[in-house]
Order: sequence, then structure tokens, then C-alpha cells
Amino acid sequence: MDRQFDFSAKTPLVDRFGRQITYLRLSVTDRCDLRCLYCMKAQPDFLPKSELLTLEELGDICDAFIARGVKKIRITGGEPLVRRNVVSLIERLGERLGKGLEEVALTTNATQLDRYAERIASAGVKRVNVSLDTLDADLFSELTRGGRLDRTLAGIAAARLAGLKVKINAVALKGANEAELPDMIRWAHGEGFDLTLIEVMPMGEIGIERADQFLPLTVVREQLESRWTLSDLPDSTGGPSRYVRVEETGGRLGFITPLTENFCAGCNRVRVTCTGQLFMCLGRDGSVDLRKVIREEGAAALQAALDQAMMEKPERHFFDVSEGAGAAVNRDMARTGG
Repeated sequence: MDRQFDFSAKTPLVDRFGRQITYLRLSVTDRCDLRCLYCMKAQPDFLPKSELLTLEELGDICDAFIARGVKKIRITGGEPLVRRNVVSLIERLGERLGKGLEEVALTTNATQLDRYAERIASAGVKRVNVSLDTLDADLFSELTRGGRLDRTLAGIAAARLAGLKVKINAVALKGANEAELPDMIRWAHGEGFDLTLIEVMPMGEIGIERADQFLPLTVVREQLESRWTLSDLPDSTGGPSRYVRVEETGGRLGFITPLTENFCAGCNRVRVTCTGQLFMCLGRDGSVDLRKVIREEGAAALQAALDQAMMEKPERHFFDVSEGAGAAVNRDMARTGG
């Protein structure tokens, strides 16, 4: 494939609802070293490595998006740091900073972060989102099916030491971590970290009824307001979080509410999987196959594929976690990209 991309101003990516796409979430692997209960089955069916795009191909796709006005790229998985040599891709993207790209970020469970934090920071990454749903070691092991809390905490410490800004992402789970959410918020704010709470999403068949896991964040906010003062903030980091200041802790708290408060009207993002499938919506099945294009055609065809995707991007998702509703889409979160 012709890998020469023109980074001069081109037509921005705008969908048929007038939303400009400036944010790409790029999954580099569907594999993970944890098995979180809300994310995947106990024995997931990982893709054969032969189906994955090479790191060079993933970088070429990123270049195509940057050429069309994407300003932020977040590396996701699975757990992105389990992919061999993935930091080389992050370093390549770091070279694009100031040349159309404004930010490279990472979402991780932090189990590998103590090995890579310094190199990631040197590549130009400023912020990492760390998935952490509990500070109780036994519950952590239960929720992750055998994971070790100390590994994640060591990764967080390494990130801080490397100068990375850490944000904690916690999925609110009914009857599991519900009671300790205030303690998690207090801990995160005491460490100087933002924390964002996320409603569980019906992605993939995981062998557990979603209705049994779903904890509406409207309920969580009411519970938090019974003990603290929450002041709404206008802040935006380019994602779906809505932020408040917890006056008593001085920290910032985010809420991602795909079910109780739909946020699709301002959607500015798309997702590309490790196999090159471009999903225009997290909660819908429609996709465009970029792997075929990038392997068999040229840069112009890749740009045409992005234009096609804009015409197919839906207005919104239709997540439903009512009892018996099943998954909104068959692919799990790890395969889609978190």
C-alpha cells in the first residue's frame, strides 16, 4: 500500500447528523491478562494473531484519520500493553503530535504499566485511564477472575512517577462494589486522581444477566449527594463524561451514563478494532472493513472508506439492560475496544 499521507488540511470527517469526528479509539488487541466479569466470558475466544493488523498497518490507519481532522487517539484493548512491541506504535503516534494530532492517550488495567510507564511518557503520552473497580484485594480477584490488586496499584504508582496524569475508571456494579464507591472516590481524590463512574454496558454474551449487574448512576449520584456536595462542572475531556466537583474532597468526579442519560447527540468518536473493523457506534453492529482496504488498495481508497463510514454512522445506540434483554451486540467490549 502507498503509505504516503498528506497531512495538510483536508475535508473533515462529518457524519450525516453534522457531528465532526475528532476522536479515534484504536484497539490493538482483544487479549487481556484479566477476565473481568462484566467484560468477557470466563474462557474467552481470543482471535488468532493472524487476523490482527500489524502495528504498521494500525499506524497507517491512524495517519489516515489524522489527515481528516482527528485530533485525539486513545490506544485501547483488551489490555493494550500485552501486545508485543505496542509501545513502538505509541512512539510513532507521538511523532505526529503537533502535526495535526493533539493528544495520544491510553486506557489500561495498569498490570503492565510499571514496565512501560517511562517509555510511554517519553513518547508524548500525558494521560492514562486506569480501569479499577475496587480497592478490596479479595473483591478485585473475584471481579477479575484471579487478578492481583497490587499489580494494578504498582502500575498506577509507576505512572505517577513517570509524570503521567492518572484518571481512574470504575464500573458501578450492583451488589458488588456499590457500597465502596465513596471510599474509592475519597482515595482517588486524596491521590490527586480524577475518578469516573461508568454504567455497565450490554456488550457481548458473558454468561451473566446484565440486569443483575446494572447500577444506575442516577441512584449512585443521589446516594453521594446524601453525604457530599456535588457541583456541576462545564469541563469536557472530549469524551461522554459529565463532571462534578466533590466539594468535601476537592476532586473531580465523572459520570458516564449510556443507559440513564443518553449522550449520543454529541458523539465525536469512532472505534477501530485490532482486525481493522471500523465501528461507527459502540452499541450498534454496523462496520466498515479497513483491513481489506489497507491491504489491497491505496490511500485514496482508505479515505473513501472513511467517507462511507460517515454516511453509515447511526444517530444513537439502543442499549437495554432490562431482564432478558440480552446483549445489544454480540461482540464483547474487549474485542470492540474499551
